[in-house]
Amino acid sequence: MTERSTIKRTEDAVDLLKQQHQKIKTLFAATAANSGEQRRRSFEQLVRLLSIHETAEEEIVHPQTRRLPGGERMIQTRLREEEHAKRLLAELDRMGPEAPQFPERLARLRETVLSHAEHEERDEFVALRKHFSPEQLRGMAVLIKAAQAIAPTRPHPQVRPTARANLIAGLPIAVLDRTRDLLRGTGRALRTMGARQT
Repeated sequence: MTERSTIKRTEDAVDLLKQQHQKIKTLFAATAANSGEQRRRSFEQLVRLLSIHETAEEEIVHPQTRRLPGGERMIQTRLREEEHAKRLLAELDRMGPEAPQFPERLARLRETVLSHAEHEERDEFVALRKHFSPEQLRGMAVLIKAAQAIAPTRPHPQVRPTARANLIAGLPIAVLDRTRDLLRGTGRALRTMGARQT
């Protein structure tokens, strides 16, 4: 058995989400530190990761946490944080990384998202480890990855942050988002090729 397959078999939901929190921190730093095309690329990756991460939590993780003692209250607090972050992210996505107010708004989003992640790691993830077996957490990781594979890649604050709303509205929105992503990438590649030919 290879090292890669061993890691895949032992990764659980908490490990996966914590790794994504670290990647989100890295992308915030790269977006803030860069400018021009590098900032745009980092920001696009950040938007995508935040969007799929939160969708999977809403579809897979939060419904499980709700069933735990004190889980409903915990999730209501997390959902308020997520809704606020989605609104900020959507605003930033609309304005684009070249806007003059982008750095200040990015800093506000960063503070909101990292505070949210800290609360999840301190409260929700501890509860998940306490109440779910390692096998259940590994199964949850598989479900998270599947949900992220078909999740919207842009923030949609108008969609209620529930598993049902994400499942009903999420797939058509995800198709539109992923088509938009593809068209953006194709357009950028064509502009780059045209610039090289001149």
